Amino acid sequence: MFRRAMWLAFLGGGIAGVVAWVRNRDSGASATPEWPPLATVGDPTHDASPRSGSATAPGRGSAASSNPSTGAASVVNALVDAPEARSDTSGWVVPLDDGTCPATHPVKANDNSGIYHVPGGRFYERTNAERCYATAEAAAADGYRAAKA
Repeated sequence: MFRRAMWLAFLGGGIAGVVAWVRNRDSGASATPEWPPLATVGDPTHDASPRSGSATAPGRGSAASSNPSTGAASVVNALVDAPEARSDTSGWVVPLDDGTCPATHPVKANDNSGIYHVPGGRFYERTNAERCYATAEAAAADGYRAAKA
């Protein structure tokens, strides 16, 4: 008797499994969920307003360049995005071979980050300069921003 009950339970489970498989197959339900595409920067439906201070740099497919409220920030972002847009050699000198700056131009600037470091600053010693400026004002005028203290 116990053996018959087990056999019927096994058979019933198999039939239920086949029926469930057929129902899922016929309903057209996909095992993988399909998500809507993400909005990209430059997409007219993309809205960057919920994020505070989010102005995307020009040249990255954004409408930030047409927004007058992003004036100075967009200029700096454009310079960080395109280091070749900075002034050629006026006001800065090439660093020494070991990445340090000469004594006449002690301010270190990094093209990748768009940041300049002054002597005595937190990361000054470990920064390898890409450009060296005589003053922090000269680096700022060339589109770099000061390193955070």
